[in-house]
Amino acid sequence: MRFHKRLLRAEPSFRLMAKLWRISWLYVLLICALAGIGYVTLYSAAGGVPYPFAAPQAARFAVGLVLMVTVAMLPPRVLMRASWGMYALSLVLLVAVLHMGHVGKGAERWLMVGGLQIQPSEFAKIALVTVLATWFSRMDHARMGNPLWLVPPAFMVLVPVALVLKEPNLGTAVIIGGIGASLFFTAGMRLWQIILLVLPVPSLVQFAYGHLHDYQKARITTFLHPESDPLGAGYNIIQSKIALGSGGMWGQGYLHGSQGQLNFLPEKQTDFIFTMIAEEWGFIGAAAVIALLVLLIMGGMIMAIRCRNRFGRLIALGISMNFFFYCLVNLSMVMGAIPVGGVPLPLVSYGGSAMLNVMLGFGLLLSTWVHRDTRLDESGGSPA
Repeated sequence: MRFHKRLLRAEPSFRLMAKLWRISWLYVLLICALAGIGYVTLYSAAGGVPYPFAAPQAARFAVGLVLMVTVAMLPPRVLMRASWGMYALSLVLLVAVLHMGHVGKGAERWLMVGGLQIQPSEFAKIALVTVLATWFSRMDHARMGNPLWLVPPAFMVLVPVALVLKEPNLGTAVIIGGIGASLFFTAGMRLWQIILLVLPVPSLVQFAYGHLHDYQKARITTFLHPESDPLGAGYNIIQSKIALGSGGMWGQGYLHGSQGQLNFLPEKQTDFIFTMIAEEWGFIGAAAVIALLVLLIMGGMIMAIRCRNRFGRLIALGISMNFFFYCLVNLSMVMGAIPVGGVPLPLVSYGGSAMLNVMLGFGLLLSTWVHRDTRLDESGGSPA
């Protein structure tokens, strides 16, 4: 530890070496393991060939690794200064997607930039974590007790939620709201404040349901009674359950899943990729993937606990909760526990924006670990 601190006070090149040494490479190995599972599953989803899914996903992951390590080197004060710009950029992109977004499956969720599709709602989740962490890191216990100090961060959450709902993208909007609520709670909200926030929820849910699109209402109806339209709205979830059950304890074997290989399974490379894992590798393989996801979430929580500055703790908790909500919504969706919401399984499902933004989040998480001993003053702007 003393040797590391001496390196951090040395020349820039030595400080860089010290920071690289402090990265949790075991955590990076877990990330690579999950991405590796995604690669072999996407290889199977394409019928045993690397294109069009596995090879591009591997290239994106390689870029994501570089991005992750680069962000992990950034000190807390740089992240705090950049948080407001990231949040503002995320809102600009969310507004832009409503006016010039690429339409896919009835929703405007993507922007075309240089021939590439980007999904601003994914970046908005990371930006929200950083800006809320910056705001709450500057609030003491007395300010947390004053409701007026909670109004600005509440709007910081509600604005992207409203913009994402407008796309419409209900699943991601729920995750953004969940991330905001978790950061409010961990920042030290009083019990009476939480009760006040919860009281209007039933009315808001009723109001929101009345303004849902027809296909979103159909998803809820299908969730309750999927057998009512087995070849239409209920097809996806019925096929997903068949694939989950057909794997049994040990699975049907790699590249031999009947529902996946015969193309009965819908969106098998994105939203329903976990069902391919369960079908080919069985309960044992599915449980192993879930265990790996739990290890990544718990590792993030441990990093939050070990961090000595409040900003870093909130960043680590926010990123961990983002990953948790990703996994919870996707796994619950494919198992039929909640309505289908179009949320991918991080690092496993095919997709560029989701992959790079998850890796950006892991970079922020590792930054809190690398700089876990950094002390920040009350303004959060510089080390003490």
